[in-house]
Amino acid sequence: MSGAIIGDVVGSTYELDNTFEKDFILFRRHTRFTDDTVCTVATAETLLEYGKADDETFGTEYARILRKYVKKYPHRGYSGEFERWAADPNMGPYHSFGNGSAMRVSPVLWYAETLDEAERLARLTASVTHNHPEGIKGAVVAAGTGFLARTVKDKKKIREYVEQYYTLDITCDEWRKRQMPFDSTCPGTVPIALECFFESKDFEDAIRTAVSMGGDSDTIAAITGGVAEAFYGPDEFLSSAVRLYIDKDLLAVIDEFTNKYLR
Repeated sequence: MSGAIIGDVVGSTYELDNTFEKDFILFRRHTRFTDDTVCTVATAETLLEYGKADDETFGTEYARILRKYVKKYPHRGYSGEFERWAADPNMGPYHSFGNGSAMRVSPVLWYAETLDEAERLARLTASVTHNHPEGIKGAVVAAGTGFLARTVKDKKKIREYVEQYYTLDITCDEWRKRQMPFDSTCPGTVPIALECFFESKDFEDAIRTAVSMGGDSDTIAAITGGVAEAFYGPDEFLSSAVRLYIDKDLLAVIDEFTNKYLR
């Protein structure tokens, strides 16, 4: 899951200062981890503690852990609606189809032992907040694609899986030329994030391609990075570099999860 966190951290300073070039500076003055990293680590902690629980218990505990992390790490770029949910323990899912469900799901692809399990857990992680069909689909496809990237290692077959859900008819070059406006929805980010993976040559190229799409650059790169790491393997240099920007308590969970499930 460090791939998603690398994408978030590298993309963090380009979200409101878009670049449409791949030859950009990876780490800048205000580089930091954002809500994408916080929520990804919350997913990892939930899987560590409740991955084998029944669906109801998993959902209840995941909501609790997400709220705990938002309280501990405020002002990290959460959406207003998600912040309201996090502040109110009695508030249920709010029919969102924002890309938050897809950007936090990458631990699932490492934890799951089958594609069905990856899709089921992705659906559970989305449903506590993003229970709109498109919000659930974004999480399911991101996790399923990542699981296949880890296990199948065949981009043609993986693309066939994605195209059951999304039409991938825009190349990365075309997307850059359009310089599309900011879009934080699953339909507006998940397909292009996955196209960045399909067109990539290696992990770093995947991250650079994703950030260069503009728009919600940190989240696009987080989704791309989660899949790319599963396919290409960990990038030792970027993994080490990004650790300098991550809080020690987050790193403790990342390391525990990585040591137990990355394979």
